[in-house]
Amino acid sequence: MKYEIRYKPAFATLFVTLNPGERLTAEAGAMLSMSAALSMTTQFSGGLIPGLLKKFLGGESLFVNEFRNRTQQPLELVLSQSMPGDLTFLELKGNSLCFQPGAYLAHTAGVALSLHWAGFSSWIAGEGLFKLKVSGRGMVFFGGYGGISQRRVNQDCIVDSGHLLAYEPGIKMNPRLAGGLVGSVTSGEGIVNRLTGRGKIYLQSRTTSGLVRFLRYKV
Repeated sequence: MKYEIRYKPAFATLFVTLNPGERLTAEAGAMLSMSAALSMTTQFSGGLIPGLLKKFLGGESLFVNEFRNRTQQPLELVLSQSMPGDLTFLELKGNSLCFQPGAYLAHTAGVALSLHWAGFSSWIAGEGLFKLKVSGRGMVFFGGYGGISQRRVNQDCIVDSGHLLAYEPGIKMNPRLAGGLVGSVTSGEGIVNRLTGRGKIYLQSRTTSGLVRFLRYKV
């Protein structure tokens, strides 16, 4: 399989060439265009019950689409996310990654989707009890609103709520007020995420909640 991310960073789009026999699973509604000879099947994300759990507990789509090349020639598939922003990828080699709702875009064969318990503190912060978890061996593609940056957490790190895009399961989230009650309100920071543990995290430079506040103010 060959892949290229074009139109970075504001309108990133994933161009994939599937060789004969290869397949790619993608978020429902992510397909921008595809070769007519590609076969597409829609299925529950991980099965009926896991799909329902991902939908109502993880904030993800109930369905995923599988694109398979059953011909003897390479075929092209183009995928994109609904929000403007960047796309990136990670090659899993037996490790795992957890996504905030809406970050996942697609994965290759060998990668499994499941749910990861995020804790009641995550729910209190409005980020849900569960996160979508990808694990196994293969490529996974994901995106965010705005630019995407990666960093490694070795001890503690504080991230403004809504900017955390993805993280390794070894990272624990502890939402809390940015300061005291008055300071959190007057500073405009509100709730922040105190991350503890060791592992990689991915951050997005913009938040949809910030966009909503901006539009509400302008209107």
